[in-house]
Amino acid sequence: MTKEVHIVSTTTQSRSASAFFSDIKSLVKGPVLIANVLPVFAGFWLALHFSGMTLAGNWGVFWLTMVGSTFLMAGALVLNNWFDSDIDTFMERTQQRPTVTGNFALKTVLNIGLVLSGIGMLLLLFTTFEAALYAFIGWFTYVIPYTMWSKRKYTLNTVIGSVSGAVTPLIGWAAIMSANHIVPIVLFSILFIWQMPHTFAIAMKKHDEYKAANVPMLPVVCGFDFTKRQMLIYVLCLLPFPFLLPMFGMGFIIVATLMNVGYIAASIYGFYAKDNHKWAHVMFLYSVNYMTLLFMMMILLTF
Repeated sequence: MTKEVHIVSTTTQSRSASAFFSDIKSLVKGPVLIANVLPVFAGFWLALHFSGMTLAGNWGVFWLTMVGSTFLMAGALVLNNWFDSDIDTFMERTQQRPTVTGNFALKTVLNIGLVLSGIGMLLLLFTTFEAALYAFIGWFTYVIPYTMWSKRKYTLNTVIGSVSGAVTPLIGWAAIMSANHIVPIVLFSILFIWQMPHTFAIAMKKHDEYKAANVPMLPVVCGFDFTKRQMLIYVLCLLPFPFLLPMFGMGFIIVATLMNVGYIAASIYGFYAKDNHKWAHVMFLYSVNYMTLLFMMMILLTF
């Protein structure tokens, strides 16, 4: 009997621990956090390459940059969850967040967000002031103008929120040297523009949920056809950027351009697609793989 009780107790504890870590992952928006950490690393790595420095010689700065950025971005994402707890109840994909289920008290979530943000900012201040400044701009833009102001009022919320994601490679680069260089400027521009079709694809997939939550995403306010035209315009804007990065070689330019052509073709197909939600899902997957491959190519070519 005692052995059975012990087994049940252990199983319960295991499930509780699993649920706790699942809540933490949801609170910091794990996939979003990882997607934002990659450009920070890319910026740092590329700055090492173009400055002639080595990772071994900047190991301490590397960890300060990566851990600091991760904490700061996690803090911003937690604060977003805290502020959006009311509208998250209307959206299926967010209904299991601990701010909705009540697993975490809202005051606790607020404190977690502030503490993570504070620690992250402090760590980044030990790198360079410029890196810390870009990080603060990203944090501030995401938390205040995006989360607390524009998200519930304007379709331009996507444009405003894109600033926070676009500064990530600048943080990594500026931890090594000034971001007054063509590479980080182009990376910022690519990320800023790319986030529009990427986010619009998500908004089309989750159209009904955003509508129920009264969040004025572009497809909800202006319809799918208008959104498709906007997506195509932004995707077309990505076309020239590979040619601004000749330092990565002709192979990079060719592959990146082919990826852009594929992105354009997928965007145009949207005007003939019979199932908008299925097409939006394809566009979402293409956008994720597009950005991942683009950064991975640059890292591998400078390895």
